[in-house]
Amino acid sequence: MIFPPLNEQMDLIRRGTVDLLPEEELVRKIERSLSTGQPLVIKQGFDPTAPDIHLGHTVGIRKLRHFQQLGHQVVVIIGDYTAMVGDPSEKNSTRPRLTHDDVMAHAKTYQEQFFKILNREKTIVRFNGDWFSKMRFDEIMGLAARFTVARMLERDDFARRYAALLPISIHEFFYPLMQGYDSVVIKSDVELGATEQKFNLVIGRQIQKEYGIEPQIILTLPVLEGVDGKQRMSKSLGNYIGIDEAPTEIYGKTMSIPDEVIYRYFELISDIDSDELKHIAGLLASPQTNPRDVKKYLGRTLVRMYHGELASTEAETAFEQIFVKKNIPDEMPEFKLETQVHRIDDLIVMAGLAENKSEARRLVQGGGVSLNSEKVTDPYAEITVREETVLKVGKRKFIRLLN
Repeated sequence: MIFPPLNEQMDLIRRGTVDLLPEEELVRKIERSLSTGQPLVIKQGFDPTAPDIHLGHTVGIRKLRHFQQLGHQVVVIIGDYTAMVGDPSEKNSTRPRLTHDDVMAHAKTYQEQFFKILNREKTIVRFNGDWFSKMRFDEIMGLAARFTVARMLERDDFARRYAALLPISIHEFFYPLMQGYDSVVIKSDVELGATEQKFNLVIGRQIQKEYGIEPQIILTLPVLEGVDGKQRMSKSLGNYIGIDEAPTEIYGKTMSIPDEVIYRYFELISDIDSDELKHIAGLLASPQTNPRDVKKYLGRTLVRMYHGELASTEAETAFEQIFVKKNIPDEMPEFKLETQVHRIDDLIVMAGLAENKSEARRLVQGGGVSLNSEKVTDPYAEITVREETVLKVGKRKFIRLLN
């Protein structure tokens, strides 16, 4: 195996990285890899607790892709058993436990979406249920005996809950032990995780030492802000961009991010190279640059990555038509009404643009609903649809009403 030179590898590995601990050990591992021709084993675990991957998840996946580009072996751990425990990192309460059937259903979509970024032929996928389901109870107790409760309470989230007299279930202490044991099984050289995972990654190093295995390097990555630019990207917060979303949705949501996070999005979740990243940094630092132009390039880049070049240009054209020229798009879904008269909140729900009437009324009161470009202000208004009518809800949702 021919690997890039050490400096070239370290430059790419450091991109977007928060912690690289201990860096001197990683240098030695790479030097050994260069001399022996043996790739390093790079690990990241994913607990399929929800069915979809958003751009926040891709921060780590893209770093795995960097290691693949450098010639190293990526091992993705699907945490079918750890997901049933639930990672307590940054949580203020015990997470609800999932059934194995729930986890495996989510895992199927995860595997489909991983390979929109990773090279399938260069990725090993393992389920940690393959070893945890076969462990004897004495082996489990042997693993648990290697750490004390006091050590576990060094974790910030556990310490906060303990100080606040909030419950901590015994099974939660097993999560970092299980994650660390995954590293023992696959003999990982490097493990990736978000900054909130640092404690778990440190435990992994220690458990490998306990089992006589050379300890892994810890590589942590920042948490990506959502489209609000403030809180972490999350489906529950509604500030996410899903990698399986429509091109127009990815582009439109990207255009809504604050200027302050444009560079972080390029750095953490785009596929541009280092030279282009430096060029982006220069553009954003220049007072002559309109950040909106850089954001448009980011939107095209993200759409191209998941839907192709043609879709990226079409998404930008559609956005310009709707938001810059204030036009109604030529193509949109259609919904045929059985009767002419409907209350606006009922109409929005019937058309599938809100989950319930309360949400529909909030959208109207927030100024986000219009009929044929005329804003609707009364959430209880009676609407008569006698001919083709365009209903717009929010910034990007259009539907043609037919009678």
